[in-house]
Amino acid sequence: MRLFAGEFVSGIGDWLYLVALLVIVYNESNDPLLLGIVGGARVIPYVILSVPAGVIVDRFDRRMVLLVTDCARGLIMVALTYLVLTKGGLAPIVGLAIFATCFSTFFRPAIGAYVPTLVRDERELGPANSLFATLGELTFIIGPALAGIIIAVTDLAWAFAINAVTFAVVALVLATLPSGKPGAKASDAAEAVVDAAEADAIEADGAAVGVAAVAPTVLVAAAALPVSAAPAVPAVPPAMDFRAVARPLVGLLSLDTVAGFMFGGLSVLTVLLAVDRLGAGEEATGYLNAAVGVGGVIGAVVSGAIVMRRNLAPVMLTGAGILALGFVVVGFSTALPPALLGMAVIAAGSLLADVVSTTVFQRIVPDEMRGRILGTMQMLQTFTFALGSVLLPVLVTAIGAWIILPVGGLAIAVAAVAAVALLGRNLQTPEDAGLDLLVRVSRLPILAGVPPAALEIAAARLVPVPVTAGTVVIRQGDPADRFYIVESGSFAVDQAGEEGGESRRLRVMGVDEVFGELGLMNRTARTATVTAETDGRLLALSGPEFLELAGSAAEVSMRLANRYRGAGTSSS
Repeated sequence: MRLFAGEFVSGIGDWLYLVALLVIVYNESNDPLLLGIVGGARVIPYVILSVPAGVIVDRFDRRMVLLVTDCARGLIMVALTYLVLTKGGLAPIVGLAIFATCFSTFFRPAIGAYVPTLVRDERELGPANSLFATLGELTFIIGPALAGIIIAVTDLAWAFAINAVTFAVVALVLATLPSGKPGAKASDAAEAVVDAAEADAIEADGAAVGVAAVAPTVLVAAAALPVSAAPAVPAVPPAMDFRAVARPLVGLLSLDTVAGFMFGGLSVLTVLLAVDRLGAGEEATGYLNAAVGVGGVIGAVVSGAIVMRRNLAPVMLTGAGILALGFVVVGFSTALPPALLGMAVIAAGSLLADVVSTTVFQRIVPDEMRGRILGTMQMLQTFTFALGSVLLPVLVTAIGAWIILPVGGLAIAVAAVAAVALLGRNLQTPEDAGLDLLVRVSRLPILAGVPPAALEIAAARLVPVPVTAGTVVIRQGDPADRFYIVESGSFAVDQAGEEGGESRRLRVMGVDEVFGELGLMNRTARTATVTAETDGRLLALSGPEFLELAGSAAEVSMRLANRYRGAGTSSS
């Protein structure tokens, strides 16, 4: 969350800088051709430096790569502020802008490789990517709007100065975050397994045990680790084999490159569509871009609700289908309103498919080779984006938008089908009984409305509690410390009478029922005793984790507070 907050601030600053740069270039030159050349020149570093950037990301601490490159860009923004204030000339301004882009090429490989080391396990990757995409789309809306205000009321130099400050903000945030050394997370997990195995062996034998005796314990313990941690357990890590991930990566690229080609062309076509086809004037270009921002936010938010599904193949196909439909709508539009709708649909579908692609990529590519592959993919995607920027407007002018854009949409749909076929089982996550149970319980009135991302986080925190018949799970009068979900078995709830009177049976609970929330919500002692009538199994959340889950949606927290304010004793 700290990382994303810092990058959100920095993203707004980037938009301020980009808009101000383009305005300065056009004001100083009054030459649309030069404006296009400057825009194209900023792409060149991505083509040349993406692969070297990926290599560096895989060799050094990803957090430090982000920190160093952000500081470098911040210093460049300070220099640009000085040049704009002193009328230092267009050539050095453009030169520094391109130099800043050289450092920008490190961002995507570094952030893409760093985020998986910050989440607890791969089940949090989907929600994390969805949140990051949502914040990115919000900067698409907020940044240009703030740039317009600054341009209207003050000097353009302020845009560069503010961007320098945003780099300082994200640098301070990065300084507080944990290391992002390649393989560090898996290595830490492996060391923990080895330490635990050695401790168990020493305790059992009463003496130090050699490596040969410890090895079977290590392997058994490794089987219980998350998938991302298990490969790091062997003393000598296996050689990285690109062939193992080549097929699914081709699947991801098949969709990303086709969509990137169409997006590259669309970024240039907005002017032609607004003026020539729609007859809405140059100002409609801004409206079309704003529709992209709105659609992107919608797509990112929707992705957060569905990216936690076990099978992501339907989600990827749905996102690509929506994206393809958007191009069809824009291609046939002859008025502004349907074109705005089409642009929003394109952005929503693109974000949905992109969040799935990012999540799958982070899941299947080993940490040690993630930066290099991201750098290579960034180079290829930049090239296809630039190619679309050049070719698609020519094709639309020669043949017509009503043919080219729908055909491009069809190509995206075909590429999505090919991607799903090549990715195969990589689009599916392993069975997770805890997550399934929590999703079922979320349909009960007590937790209705809890966001899917919060459910996914809570599922990772569930602690299995096997019980035998006759076990007292909670006792009346004890402090409230846990919330329980019944996975299997039968549990009786009894309450003792006042002044030593006979106890009375309140209810008997079965599968998918919950208890223990009353004491946690009211911060009181247990109001009843819960005893296992049969052998069974419970899933438990600690008190703070349950309160965090209940507080993840305002209506849930309010409903629970109203339900248990001065309530009876049936929920212990």
